Amino acid sequence: MSRRRRSTEDNGGIAFLDVISCGFGAIILLLMITENSAPVTLESTESPRDEPIAELQETLFEIRGETEIVNRDLNARREQLSAYQQRIARLEREMSNIRGEFETSDETADQMQQEQSQLAIAKQSLTEEMQRLLGQSFAREENVIGGIPVDSEYIIFIIDTSGSMFYNAWPRVLSMVDEILNVYPEVQGIQVMNDMGDYMFPAYRGQWIPDTPARRQAIISTLRNWAPFSNSSPVEGITRAISAFYQPGQKVSIYSFGDDFQQGGSITRVIETVDRINADQNDGSRLVRIHAVGFPVLFDLDPRFHESVYRFATLMRELAERNGGSFVGLNSYQAN
Repeated sequence: MSRRRRSTEDNGGIAFLDVISCGFGAIILLLMITENSAPVTLESTESPRDEPIAELQETLFEIRGETEIVNRDLNARREQLSAYQQRIARLEREMSNIRGEFETSDETADQMQQEQSQLAIAKQSLTEEMQRLLGQSFAREENVIGGIPVDSEYIIFIIDTSGSMFYNAWPRVLSMVDEILNVYPEVQGIQVMNDMGDYMFPAYRGQWIPDTPARRQAIISTLRNWAPFSNSSPVEGITRAISAFYQPGQKVSIYSFGDDFQQGGSITRVIETVDRINADQNDGSRLVRIHAVGFPVLFDLDPRFHESVYRFATLMRELAERNGGSFVGLNSYQAN
């Protein structure tokens, strides 16, 4: 009884193990089938985004190629520009050397003229003392008084209206203008300008002031308080006067009053400028005569300013000599 029961139990355990084994076998078989079978693509389609990307890539390659070309051209231009800059620098150095040589020659010429001027001032034949000695009864000889030709029909005053002249020498300026007018009892026309070319009477700009006793008195009266801006250089006034008032057949004299010519100006260049404007006529004479009167105002100031007095004397003596006039260096700027 007990053996039969045990046999029955053993058969039931074996059957259960068989079932389990079959189940595992089935699972393993399914797994093997699944791994060996690859998915099959039924249809291949291209994404619509692929075409724009390809076009952009192609465009990018083109841009990179063009950039390389531009960079090569730019480098070539930079090298060319560098060569030009080096050439310009070399030319500027050469020009600087030439200018230095020219300025040196100008300075040498100015120094020589200044030395000659100092000698000329010492030998000045027409001074205030000589005028007093000659007196009013001195007879004219060939239309010359005290070395100054007085044959002109028109006279122009070019007056330095700077502070040094106005505040120190103005009474003497008034006296000199009056004396010169008296030397010419009657002329066809008069004009008064400052060294910058400004007119004392704007209503007569570019015109002659009629010569009458009343006009002469008005000139002296207005001149007492006339002090427009001045740069203490007679160049502008002289050149403008020649350009504005010379007419063929007219005898014109310019009288330039001043006390200095600053270091910044070149005496040689001024002379060349006036020579060009006041050119020789067929008979060898200039268009207008240029006379000058030097006032030694700055001799009473700092010795550093003395050089500009000599420069003015040098310039005006040379201009007067070249243009048929005379230069007068006064011994004093004080009124009598």
